[in-house]
Amino acid sequence: MTTTDQGAAPSSRLEEFEREINELKVRAQATGPEGRLLILGAVLLVAGLVLIAVAWVRASGTNDFNDQISYLISGGLGGVGAAVVGCALYVRTAMSRYLRYWLIRMVYEQRAQTDRIVEALKK
Repeated sequence: MTTTDQGAAPSSRLEEFEREINELKVRAQATGPEGRLLILGAVLLVAGLVLIAVAWVRASGTNDFNDQISYLISGGLGGVGAAVVGCALYVRTAMSRYLRYWLIRMVYEQRAQTDRIVEALKK
């Protein structure tokens, strides 16, 4: 008998949580400045990898050691820098969206817990 009572409570809590999230009008897709940062991060990451590949191809195509070093320094280090910055922007934006969802969930659960405590103290 208690198993069915406990089984019913989580599904109703889940439905209530989903309903309240929908009322908050949280956008599923990143738009605005956050979306632009996500796209910029992905573009910089890909551009950095392309720069590294181009630097490697150009450096391997010449026999002059000075030219190889200049290609690797200009293209390779620039590509690594762009890839690192792009990766950081992408991870930052993705993590902020993920953590924002969990923060909303924690606030909801804390409010529900506070309501239960208040009800228990009233009795």
